[in-house]
Amino acid sequence: MDREFLIDLFSDFGPVTIRKMFSGHGISADGINFALSLRAGLFFRADEVTIPDFEAEGSKPFQYSTRAKTVLVNSYWELPARLFDNSEEFAQWARAALAAAQRAKVKKRPKKVAAKAPATKAASKSAKPAKAPKEAARKPPSRKRAKRKA
Repeated sequence: MDREFLIDLFSDFGPVTIRKMFSGHGISADGINFALSLRAGLFFRADEVTIPDFEAEGSKPFQYSTRAKTVLVNSYWELPARLFDNSEEFAQWARAALAAAQRAKVKKRPKKVAAKAPATKAASKSAKPAKAPKEAARKPPSRKRAKRKA
């Protein structure tokens, strides 16, 4: 699917950002990626709330093969083909996919940032003085280097 087709397809949903990704495009709204357009088809973000809808339509989760195995990505499901002809229902499914992506973002824990205690004069006085670094022992030049210089 090319970029212009995707823009037209999502027109009833609202503005989307389409970026090149893998072998296709990543589709996002409000900075949240909720759809993938790949050679294999169009895949929407899904979760425990929306997966039953995809299953009822006979859709399958996204999968790809590596040299060793086939990887199943249960968070993206193939969009039912019938929705390409119904722009209103397509927009409803796209909104549900965006909601699933937003729920997934909320579930992720924020990264822990180690808080550093501010240095105080009292702490610096009680701290032991830093040792001077040892001087690096110099190695004599190798024989090959010595011969080259001569």
